[in-house]
Amino acid sequence: MSDDQTTSAAGGDKTLHCEECGKDFIFTAGEQEFYEEKGFTPPKRCPECRAAKKAAGRQFTKVTCAGCGKETEVPFVPSGDRPVYCRECFEANKR
Repeated sequence: MSDDQTTSAAGGDKTLHCEECGKDFIFTAGEQEFYEEKGFTPPKRCPECRAAKKAAGRQFTKVTCAGCGKETEVPFVPSGDRPVYCRECFEANKR
């Protein structure tokens, strides 16, 4: 096992060190199973740094929700031919 990770219990959660911000984060046993099933290598960045990196490539657009009327941001430029919803209204309409 390398210096940047420790196991808190046999076959359990691991504490990993983020190469981006330097803080420690938990890599749960469930996440480990998922990564192993998919053939992924363990993450090198904490969840917050992974989310920031993922969001950096997105263009967010401010829109008014067609359901409730509140202002929200969406990770795409609406084409105008379909209604755009906030997360809550979108989830409610999926059901």
